[in-house]
Amino acid sequence: MNSTADKKGLILVFTGPGKGKTTAALGILFRALGRGMKCGVVQFLKGKWETGERKFAKTIAELDFHVMGLGFTWESDDIDKDKKAARLAWKKSCDMIFSENYKILILDEITYAFHYGWLTPEEVLEVLSKKPKDLHIVLTGRNCPNLITDLADLVTNVESPKHPYKNGIPAQLGIDY
Repeated sequence: MNSTADKKGLILVFTGPGKGKTTAALGILFRALGRGMKCGVVQFLKGKWETGERKFAKTIAELDFHVMGLGFTWESDDIDKDKKAARLAWKKSCDMIFSENYKILILDEITYAFHYGWLTPEEVLEVLSKKPKDLHIVLTGRNCPNLITDLADLVTNVESPKHPYKNGIPAQLGIDY
């Protein structure tokens, strides 16, 4: 096992066009919870659907789960509200990062905030470079900027050569939400 000197908080990125980025991050989260670690999640985009993970998170005392997004941007009726929600999600993320209360934080779908110009990779990089040394941070979402992936300890590019939606099969309860 690792000695105290071997411990390093990692930065992990799950990106790419495929399905399963949040699912991979949540797998890490549940592994950590099983080890008694305090964990947190900030969701930047999801918000309209009552997902299975959101429902289950309410039952876990060691998990702070914050759904801060207003839903998918292509369904938005006010993009300025989405921008404000993303900025609030980033503030919540920073508060959690520097609270020293957590061992793992997931910043779910944060990369969409870069894509829409609601956050800059530079401001996120600045915070990530100052995070507590033993805090693991997981970032998810498509098209993660190189500035972030260059800093990361692990980058996984999720591909999706086949997806049921392309065959007209809608999102499935327990699989997609």
